[in-house]
This record gives sequence, structure tokens and C-alpha cells, in this order.
Amino acid sequence: MRQFLPGLLLLFVIAIMFRVDFFFTVVYFLTALAVLSRLWLDRSMTHVDVRRAYDARAFAGDSVPVRLTVRNRSLLPVPWLQVTESPPLDLRGAQLAPQVVNLGPHECRHFDYVLRCRKRGYYRLGSPKGEMGDLLDLERRNIAWPIEDPMIVYPKILPIGRLGLSTRSAEVALPAPSALFEDSSRLMGVRPYGRGDSPRRIHWSASAHTQRLVVKQYQPAIARSTLVCLDLYEPDYEGRGRYDAAEFAIVVAASVVTHIVSHEGLPAGLATQAFDPLAEAVRRLVLPPRTEHAHLTGVLEVLARAQLQSERPFSETLRQECLTLPWGTTVLIVTSSHRPELLDICHFLRRRGLALTIALVEGSRVRTAAPDTPFGGLPVKRIANERDVAAWA
Repeated sequence: MRQFLPGLLLLFVIAIMFRVDFFFTVVYFLTALAVLSRLWLDRSMTHVDVRRAYDARAFAGDSVPVRLTVRNRSLLPVPWLQVTESPPLDLRGAQLAPQVVNLGPHECRHFDYVLRCRKRGYYRLGSPKGEMGDLLDLERRNIAWPIEDPMIVYPKILPIGRLGLSTRSAEVALPAPSALFEDSSRLMGVRPYGRGDSPRRIHWSASAHTQRLVVKQYQPAIARSTLVCLDLYEPDYEGRGRYDAAEFAIVVAASVVTHIVSHEGLPAGLATQAFDPLAEAVRRLVLPPRTEHAHLTGVLEVLARAQLQSERPFSETLRQECLTLPWGTTVLIVTSSHRPELLDICHFLRRRGLALTIALVEGSRVRTAAPDTPFGGLPVKRIANERDVAAWA
């Protein structure tokens, strides 16, 4: 267009100087063509859509196929369009090479490429970009389609043979006159009201139906309930490999929760304080122990997003989250630290009736701890590599 306008102006000056009708006709024709091309290009830019079709959730190491669909919603054809994609560096695989296409009225074009999930995390695929021009290439314009598609890459899940966490709650039925624990969320039935029963247990609707007082009976809760407390306080991971150690701690936490929920069928939860890129702030991320598959998916999504933070020490987070836990709850602490204040809180929680196990992931300070031996009277499992996770028991 920059070269076209000076030429058109020169031709107009020549037409005025020589008063040749043919030159005026050419000037009018080229002017109309330039205006028409601009209007055509304006309409084409507002009537071209781009959509992605892909699986927004994957595990580290997976390959995710992506289909990019470009559609012309107008009755006017698009002379030419170049489309490019720039996925995040940790997801780049078989990239989409710049594609130049022309689109007829209401025509769609599909482009396929692959994302390589090299690292767990929460990503935004960003906006596809393009360049569009008119038929005579008088003008070119850049365009970006404002679609911010999310991508969640779960941490790697390592197989565990047998977990063998310490516990203080029964895992088999015992010949006792009453249940050790009861789960108020699982109603088993009703029975007649007896002396000493709490009024809170009265089932009022059933009592009205049977014309006598009956109380609720709950299923006994005798299974282990586990809360995994993950240390993501940055000063607790020292040395050059601090980020690798923190990533490995996240893998350990994800593997343990997956094993407990999927293979043991027992409730497991997660508690940590981490930077959440979804909220762009340091957040308290707590999911109480449960057994549902949807709950496990939620835990993995939290672990996919969680990043190191330096605002709040892990010892404070551990104290806050564990003080309200019921007696007998199993707590697995995944950390690379054995600071005195952390050990003091662990001993305090153990005296309150919690069953604690410490998983020390590999780091500069962890190497001095003897594997599989109590540390300060607490059971410790040293995790240096993936083989240690597989042979946890």
C-alpha cells in the first residue's frame, strides 16, 4: 500500500497535467480497487475464527494432539491467510509450521500438531497469530485471536509396591462391643432410642413415621485416614538442585495420594502452602481426606499448579493444618528439611495422637540422614530416587 499510493498520486498528477481521459479512468479504477480491497480486508478480519480441539489435562511425559480449526464465517472469500502458533517452551513438540491458506465462503481448514508435556504445571496456550492480505497484496495486517486455552499437566505418578504408613486406627474388624469410630456421613440405619443416647442422634422424620423415637446408626469408620503435608517453602530446599528436589517432592506426594485412593481405597488428602499461578498469589491449598476419584483429580490439579513460595514457613502451615485433625489420623510429611522447629512441631503433633511419618526427599542436607531409621524418635523414609518410591515398604 505504501508503494501503491505514491504511484496513484503520480498518475493523478500526470492526468491533470496532460488532461488525458484514459489516465483519469485508470486513477478512478485503481482508487475504487484500493477502497474495495480495504473494505474486503476489514470484513475478512472480523469474520475469521480460530478454535483449538485438544485434551486439556495430561500427565508429565504425555503427548497431546491438537487440532487448530480456521473458519471463514463470511460470504466473501479470504484471499490468503498465514496462521502461526507459539506454545509454551515446556510444551513444544511437533510444532505447527506457518501455514498459508485461502478460504472460500464458510470454508474450514484444519491443522494438526502435537504438544509434548515435558514438565508438570498450569499453562495457557496463548493466542494464535496470523497475517492477512487482500487479493492484490496492496495491504497486509496482523491479527491475533484472543483465546487463552488452559492446559494442566499433572505430575508424574510413580508405582508404589506397598506403602506401609504408620497408623493408630484399626484396619480390621475387632470383636468389640462398639465401633472404634463412626462416620457421621455414612448412615447405616436406625434403632430404637435407648437411655444414654444423645438427642443429636434422634432421626426425627423416621420417628414421626414410626410413631416412636429412633436414633441414627452410622457405619463404623475403622480405616486409615491420611493427610499428606507437602513442604513447598523455598528456604527448605537448599543447594543447586533445590528446584529438582521440590519437583521430586511433588511427585512423591502425588504418587502417595494416588496409591492410597486408587489402590488401597482409603481416604487421603493434601495440605500445602504454595504459589498458585491460577490466582497469581500464595495460597493455602487444603483438600481434606476423601476416597472419590473426583477428589483425587482435584489433588492432582492442585499439585500441577503448586509452586515454591517464600512467604510462610512450612512449620507454621503444618501446625495450622494438623491441630484440628481427629485422633489417629495418619500424617505423611514430604519435605527436604529437618529444621529444629519442624521437628518440635512433629513431636508435638505425635503427642496429640497423630501417626506421623516423614518422607525426606533428596537434597544437600538430606544425604546426612540414615535411611529408614527414626530421626529424633520419628519414623523417617529417605527418598533419593524413583527406585526408593517403588520400594517404599
